[in-house]
Amino acid sequence: MEHCPELVSLTLVQWAEEYSVILEFIRPGKPTQNAFIGRFNRTHRTEILDFYLFRTLNEAREITERWLAEYNDECPYESLNNLIPEEYRLMAETPEISKSAWN
Repeated sequence: MEHCPELVSLTLVQWAEEYSVILEFIRPGKPTQNAFIGRFNRTHRTEILDFYLFRTLNEAREITERWLAEYNDECPYESLNNLIPEEYRLMAETPEISKSAWN
């Protein structure tokens, strides 16, 4: 059976109207407008949603919150010279450390 996107869209529009939510969509052919959330959705799906069988919505929220804290605060980022955000912030605030680490 198909997912019936036209029915899902109608439900979404009705929900948005009821809660005064403005829906904004990316322009066709412009997937880079959604790159960050696309990356997040893929990573969250592979590391959390595909990995766990949740019994309750609260359980899914708790596991996601723990994962987000680890993902945002404890994982090194290539774009930060393979540092965790706190290490990068400290280096940026301390010029003498920053110079030696980047050279």
